[in-house]
Amino acid sequence: MKRFDTIGQYGERTAIYADRAYSYDEMIEAADAIAREVGDRTLVFCLCANTKESIFGYVGFLRGRIVPLLLDAAIHSEQLQNLIDRYRPTHIWANREHNQLAQEMDTTYGYGDYALFECPHVIEHELHDELALLLTTSGSTGSPKLVRLSYDNLFHNAASIVSYLNINEDDRPITTLPMNYSYGLSIINSHLVSGATIVVTEASVMQKEFWQLCRNQHVTTFGGVPFVYEMLQRLKFETMELPSLTKLTQAGGKLNPDLASAFTGICERKGIQFFTMYGQTEATARMSYLPPDQNREKAGSIGIAIPGGELTLRKETGELITAPNVVGELVYQGANVSLGYAEALSDLASGDENEGVLYTGDLAYMDEDGYFFIVGRIKRMIKMHGNRISLDEVEDLLRAHGHECVCTGTDDELYVYTLHDDRAAIKQVIKDMMHTRGVTILQIDAIPRNESGKILYAALPKRELVTT
Repeated sequence: MKRFDTIGQYGERTAIYADRAYSYDEMIEAADAIAREVGDRTLVFCLCANTKESIFGYVGFLRGRIVPLLLDAAIHSEQLQNLIDRYRPTHIWANREHNQLAQEMDTTYGYGDYALFECPHVIEHELHDELALLLTTSGSTGSPKLVRLSYDNLFHNAASIVSYLNINEDDRPITTLPMNYSYGLSIINSHLVSGATIVVTEASVMQKEFWQLCRNQHVTTFGGVPFVYEMLQRLKFETMELPSLTKLTQAGGKLNPDLASAFTGICERKGIQFFTMYGQTEATARMSYLPPDQNREKAGSIGIAIPGGELTLRKETGELITAPNVVGELVYQGANVSLGYAEALSDLASGDENEGVLYTGDLAYMDEDGYFFIVGRIKRMIKMHGNRISLDEVEDLLRAHGHECVCTGTDDELYVYTLHDDRAAIKQVIKDMMHTRGVTILQIDAIPRNESGKILYAALPKRELVTT
């Protein structure tokens, strides 16, 4: 399975459905041709969209032991240039009409809508032998801080996901997430190694074409971050006729409890398995999942560790927590834990700095049955007048009182953001329940999110409107 070296066994089975069906044999032929044009083991950038060209390039790079950095095709030109200057790729696999690249670089090869742009001033990269892939951290795609993933990371995690989701050749997922996002990429990896057929589209769940494609191509599964499920609720997903759909997956943040309960009920009525999952890019993708038969009894839980992984809790002192219902930092151990970070070209030669252990930065507890529940982020903690406050818990408190808010803050400064004209009511809840001062409540037009739907807390405004 390492480097997609066994997928040739699927031969004439359909690997990708895009403008038409492409067999595994066709995909491998195109993928290997792209890699041959790059040649030696080196660093390339892949500007990703949900297209056959992006996927074929990615598959070819891994098969050819070429290390790709996966970036959003819509990355801002200045951010892209900063990354090029810092990491000096030899080639960039991108849409042949990419304005910035087409003006500055020559192309050496083309396939479909994509071309291989040759970067000037090529250098010889020193790459660690196990380095397979680079992904951006969950923040800005223009950040120079990258996650270094090995071949073992990628394919151990894919095997675990195949195991607990019971993925097989008959599965037909449809793309709903960017492939440069670890969750979206994990769907591609786990289904390709299983001989499944991936229905590839750039249409969103808000477009009729997406649902028409689902029906025409007999889609069996798709995944989404919380924002996607909010959209599905608005679209009245429960009324849709999708007889082939058998599995839904959710990750990328905690689902609103009411929304989680609603989708549990919808999926039960429709005979669909609904998996909520937890992961981080630093662990390739997945670390835990909640079995669908526990969705009601263990509502709000991230579940149990994936096959081959282990979850534990640690006190601030590093001491292991074994008792139930005691909060500590969630620690994951497994073969999918990344090698470490890269912030400069020289870091690409570094070895395994994590040694299979990831301190997640999440605060959690374990119940009596061994199921884990996240209560907040260590970095999402502030002190208000000497008392530690979890920003996630403030959001949960306000949600419990009917207010959908997001919160940021620094010590002795708490900012609450709402989309509605309910600032007075929020102020009253905070006064009654938290007994704290120095809270600024702001009404905004929209909550800033990245391409995978995660809230961009750093992009929230700081202008004062109402202060309690």
